[in-house]
Amino acid sequence: MKLKICGIRRLEDINYINQYPPDYAGFICSQPFWRYVSPEQLKAFTQQLDPSITRVGVFVNPDLIEICAYAKYLDIIQLHGEESPELIQEIRKLAGLEIWKAARVKSREDIQKADVLPVDKLVLDSFSATSHGGTGVLAPWDIIQKNRPEHEIFLAGGISAENIREAAEAVHPFGMDVSSSVETDKCKDLEKIRILTKILRN
Repeated sequence: MKLKICGIRRLEDINYINQYPPDYAGFICSQPFWRYVSPEQLKAFTQQLDPSITRVGVFVNPDLIEICAYAKYLDIIQLHGEESPELIQEIRKLAGLEIWKAARVKSREDIQKADVLPVDKLVLDSFSATSHGGTGVLAPWDIIQKNRPEHEIFLAGGISAENIREAAEAVHPFGMDVSSSVETDKCKDLEKIRILTKILRN
């Protein structure tokens, strides 16, 4: 099972995940989110990142200028807003990268709506009316399991060392997406990363 650690925003975070590498590192590329990194920061971070770790840029309702500023430092674009199929196709044509789409799930319809989009994978997250992700709230595993999409999925939303085995058994996703559960005081925590990656790899 694959692992994505999202919200990487400091050189210390890069050092941590180089020691205990996930399959994917996620960088928040849209403002005004507090984990936001600029194109210049992303360039510096990716120069230090273990090349075996795939780079994912997370965007919320981006314009094409934003995509252009970041795409050269990324392997995958993850869309986390209300992007239309037409915009997704434009982004794919412009960037030439794999595209993932995040969906905040509260019903079967949320999964079905995301599943018809022209993307490569889905990230199924918990629903929040005030945030596009990173809330630490559990996604509705039962709804996801009963309404599995055609796309491969990453499971997000409150995944931690305490529940990652249970989540894997309940949902059987392609991968897990974590962020706040490997932080202490809003900073990535080396020991939490070590413990979570050890549990998942075992």
